[in-house]
Amino acid sequence: MTQISSTPIVFESRGLHKHFGALHATNDVSIQLYAGEIHGLIGPNGAGKSTLIHQLAGTLRPDQGELFLNGKNITHLKAHERVAAGLARSFQVTNIFDHYTVLENLLLAVQAATGSSLRFWRARDSETELLDKAKQLAMECAIDRHLWSAQARHLPHGEQRKLEFALSLAASPSVMLLDEPMAGMGPDESLRLTELIESMRGKAAMLLVEHDMQAVFRLADRISVLVAGKIIASGTPDEIRHNQDVKNAYLGDEATEAA
Repeated sequence: MTQISSTPIVFESRGLHKHFGALHATNDVSIQLYAGEIHGLIGPNGAGKSTLIHQLAGTLRPDQGELFLNGKNITHLKAHERVAAGLARSFQVTNIFDHYTVLENLLLAVQAATGSSLRFWRARDSETELLDKAKQLAMECAIDRHLWSAQARHLPHGEQRKLEFALSLAASPSVMLLDEPMAGMGPDESLRLTELIESMRGKAAMLLVEHDMQAVFRLADRISVLVAGKIIASGTPDEIRHNQDVKNAYLGDEATEAA
């Protein structure tokens, strides 16, 4: 696991508040991500995790609080501006071009990251450097080679999530927001994606929002627990596993099962 001491902070929320009428969806939420670490965010349904992720990604403006990426205040940046600054996000529902092939999806992502102009497919394929980068991403994310020419809509669910992960990596982000990447997966697919994320450790700081406790406790260097809009505990997996407040509010026997 990543050593946290003396490691620089690359992403930070300070005192985020978001109200929806009388509902205090996030209540003074402060989280720090260190370079290269995987930071798990867990909590029961309705805890405010989705609202928090939307604020971090820039698709929802907090009522109060600030966000910093690599020391820069990004509170007022739009979502695409945060992406350009080094923040990537994957979604609960795959965010890919269904009718394009795996490589075509990756070529588009690489082009967007490098600022290359859009051209016809044949001309784009001739740009060897871009194509090599697309293939490298596919290999890094363990997408089966025989699927590279398949339309994304025909991929098994687990392979679609791998593709989305590869798309997130195309811009070499310093921070990745992983929003329930195991959603809708069976045990075997979840295990393969867990192994993929583990293999990517250190390429970027990752905030992992996930209900799969086995995955979270295996992957996370640190874990924060969100309950009713508030962070009630942050610490190493072992500290969270044995935190009585966390057990009472959320984990119960799940902490033992994930051990």
